[in-house]
Amino acid sequence: MKRKDLENKYNKQKKLLLKYNHHYFNLDSPIISDAKYDQIKNEIIKLENDFPYLIGKKSIQDQIGAPITKKFKKIKHSIPMLSLSNTFDSKGMEDFINKVANYLNKKNKNFNFSSELKIDGISASLTYKDGILIKGLSRGDGKTGEDILENLKTIKDIPKKIIDNYIPKTIEVRGEVYIGKKDFTKLQKNFANPRNAAGGSLRQKDSRETKKIPLRFFAYGFGVINPMTFQKQSEFISKLKKWGFNVNPHNNLVKGIEEIEKHHKKIESIRSSLDYDIDGIVYKIDDLSLQKRLGNTSNSPRWATAYKFSSEKAISVIKNIVIQVGRTGAITPVAKVEPVTVGGVVVSNASLHNEDEIERKDVRIGDTVVVQRAGDVIPQVVSVDITKRKKNSKKYIFPNKCLCGGKIQKEFNLSTNKEDAVRRCLKGYDCSYIAKEKLKHIVSKEAFNIDGLGKKVIDQFWQLKLINTPSDIFELNFDKIKTLEGWGELSVNNLRTAIDGAKNISLDRFIFSIGIRHIGQENAKILSSFFKSINNFSKLYEEGNKDELLENLRDLDGIGETQIVSIKSFFDNKENVKIVKKLITKLKIQDHKELNKKGKLSNTNVMFTGGFKKISRSEAKTLTEELGGKVLGSVTKKLDILVVGDSKPTKKKVDKAKELKVKIFSESDWYKLLNI
Repeated sequence: MKRKDLENKYNKQKKLLLKYNHHYFNLDSPIISDAKYDQIKNEIIKLENDFPYLIGKKSIQDQIGAPITKKFKKIKHSIPMLSLSNTFDSKGMEDFINKVANYLNKKNKNFNFSSELKIDGISASLTYKDGILIKGLSRGDGKTGEDILENLKTIKDIPKKIIDNYIPKTIEVRGEVYIGKKDFTKLQKNFANPRNAAGGSLRQKDSRETKKIPLRFFAYGFGVINPMTFQKQSEFISKLKKWGFNVNPHNNLVKGIEEIEKHHKKIESIRSSLDYDIDGIVYKIDDLSLQKRLGNTSNSPRWATAYKFSSEKAISVIKNIVIQVGRTGAITPVAKVEPVTVGGVVVSNASLHNEDEIERKDVRIGDTVVVQRAGDVIPQVVSVDITKRKKNSKKYIFPNKCLCGGKIQKEFNLSTNKEDAVRRCLKGYDCSYIAKEKLKHIVSKEAFNIDGLGKKVIDQFWQLKLINTPSDIFELNFDKIKTLEGWGELSVNNLRTAIDGAKNISLDRFIFSIGIRHIGQENAKILSSFFKSINNFSKLYEEGNKDELLENLRDLDGIGETQIVSIKSFFDNKENVKIVKKLITKLKIQDHKELNKKGKLSNTNVMFTGGFKKISRSEAKTLTEELGGKVLGSVTKKLDILVVGDSKPTKKKVDKAKELKVKIFSESDWYKLLNI
């Protein structure tokens, strides 16, 4: 099919689907059968998968229901409605508890948790002034929601007025809108599932139509409360019930990992009998003062996690075991299995993780295995049914070379003082398999963020030798691309515009994009703050400057021996240096800009040594940065204050600070300075 015909077909089918979505979700009146709808949608998805450049700004796979019409006013949330981190097993839950304890610097890990069922519905926020419901928002993108107050008012579980002797002047109640399974049986001809039914109903233009839908509401959280009168999450939940809100009867208080596991298994065992869909349990630190101390990351609260239920499993047979090479050189074995449906998704590939896992489970080609979608996302081989193994079965021998022919080995982990489980190719960009994966990383959202240049397009352009190195992205032959099937004038121009825009990039994103192992986004920001400009960063591959610069990196809090060794290894590779140098010539890399933070510690360099009684080092670091200070990793002339904890401070650091006449604060002196 000619590219123009292909684009016309795609746009026509997509336009039709959006029309059907409008009738399906907004008008609650589908005009085609489910089977026909699914057929059209699958055709569009196949076109997008085969020809990603057709997609434009948004894939049809990202379209959930229908867009809210312009009649819904957009309003910024007073406090963002963040997503939750996910935990999938007992070990993950223990890790979560350990992180909480470490951050709070507490040895006793038996925290009280408020447990709340994770309802599969639509999040909403309700604001009351002097007890009167005045605002109702959808979650939206977490920062901004849609004004759906009139639709929310139709839900009988939501009080229009809170009646009590004392009510905070302003209170924001958050919860989940859902439709019960029994009620959904009356609606299932019009909606795909209960969650879509709830979402579609809240998008109704006429609230009188929404009122006809049996929507329910479970309240479980809060945003702004002024004045704040609660000390516990469980106390707030109890008050919600008194105020007339519907609170889930299975909410509970649990303490420690043993009670959490017991409670989690109990709820999972009754999951199918509940009249609403749930996919896990949310565990929140009950003490609100501890919640406040823990705070949030950019995406989720540190004081809560969603402990998901077991993933769905299926039985299949391993047809082959192949090796994949990642951008950091990681050699990952993948099982090619007989296609099987797991959790509603057809799976034909399943991860085997690493050589040790294959050895431990004794996985072999031809084995009958249990396949599971870990966290309902990544397919993996869980176990082998030895009873069904053929007599002529042979043990799988892990390769001793990369697909490029280069040497592979397990690295020694400086943090654990053990060998890594993963074998890695020792090359960099000089391994063609690593080079191609690095290209996919470079164009990703977190790096150069080039729309229209996704993984499949990189594979296509690599095969056609249009792109071999990162700098080739900025020297693409667009005339040749126009001759390729599926590429039209519009799609080529869109790609050209996206690439031109990507030439302007911040220093930290550039550092992250080149793919140095162990240098993630946060490490890249620390390095950007240190180097300030691309000229200074470029000195890392100049022999006369490299060793001194690497030594200076030891001063940075957050950059340890692992990162330093990795940076050195990356720039010791001549091919890596050659590629980075050429890439720099194609870009306009912006100098690092310091955040304009004014506080008690502005322009103050601080370092911590020893353990503290009241707070953890992580919390102390966060406080310092919030007040405009900078945390260093070693004692130098640049250091202004060394804070010495009571528990095992490093004598060498204290002595050096005295020698350099750096101010030395005790833990109590530090708290006096900060008034905490």
